[in-house]
Amino acid sequence: MRQKYLVPEEQEDVRIDRYLAESCESLSRSYIQKLLKNGEVLVDGKAVKASYRVCPGDQVLVDIPEAVQPEIQAQDMELDILYEDSDVILVNKPKGMVVHPAAGHLNDTLVNGLMAHCRDQLSGINGVMRPGIVHRIDMDTTGVLIACKNDFAHNQIAAQLKEHSITRKYLAVVHGVIKEDEGTVDAPIGRHPVERKKMSVNEKNGRHAVTHYRVLRRFSGYTYIECQLETGRTHQIRVHMASIGHPLVGDEVYGPRKCPFSLQGQTLHAAVLGFIHPRTGEYLEFWAPLPEYFEKLLKKLENE
Repeated sequence: MRQKYLVPEEQEDVRIDRYLAESCESLSRSYIQKLLKNGEVLVDGKAVKASYRVCPGDQVLVDIPEAVQPEIQAQDMELDILYEDSDVILVNKPKGMVVHPAAGHLNDTLVNGLMAHCRDQLSGINGVMRPGIVHRIDMDTTGVLIACKNDFAHNQIAAQLKEHSITRKYLAVVHGVIKEDEGTVDAPIGRHPVERKKMSVNEKNGRHAVTHYRVLRRFSGYTYIECQLETGRTHQIRVHMASIGHPLVGDEVYGPRKCPFSLQGQTLHAAVLGFIHPRTGEYLEFWAPLPEYFEKLLKKLENE
């Protein structure tokens, strides 16, 4: 795709990467700098560097290469399968595994493993990057996740997710001792206004989000809880619990930077998933056992 610009008088002596970033909001400054480095930006017919300063009347030509959809490869890997039939497959995802490929991370994801296990039997509604994926959990969150083998099942499960009829219960250990036995956090979640890679409670631009929590065990300085999702926003439990002063243990994004325990990310486990089977109409519920690291942490807290 080729884009043309004529530099106006008020843009004199401005770096070309900055000028293009302001003129074309769909392109990031880092991507523009990459185009400049590759010689894809011409001024009056000549390639220029990012440090070039535009002059009024400059004719700028930007060649943007067409996006190429990467080919996702199937990878044989050991999957902890909790249930499988011709419509759905439920997997107990381990800590550290990304659910689906993305730019810069095309291999070793759950999708790569599902493609090898299910072959061509995965729904295609979410495209080639996310075959079969209806919902996801964070890389360092463990537990049960459902994938769909055909578009019919995908649509049925997606509809249940949309109307919040799927049962999703998570187990977590949080900082601080929660006094009440149970409670609800009802606060909209949206992009953090400053740190764009984070989410936050955002009253103005957030989406409706509700988390119910219940205390399972209190320790010295920590609480073991069960959270049930009413909605499913990005980082919902992590953001909601941090917003009430009880961030998840090990969560370096929303909690303390230094963790007193040796952990890989937040202590969060998707323990229960219940849904109405898309073909039979029967309600099914599955439990993913606690991972070893989680059980060790609970024993350590109990001994202390």
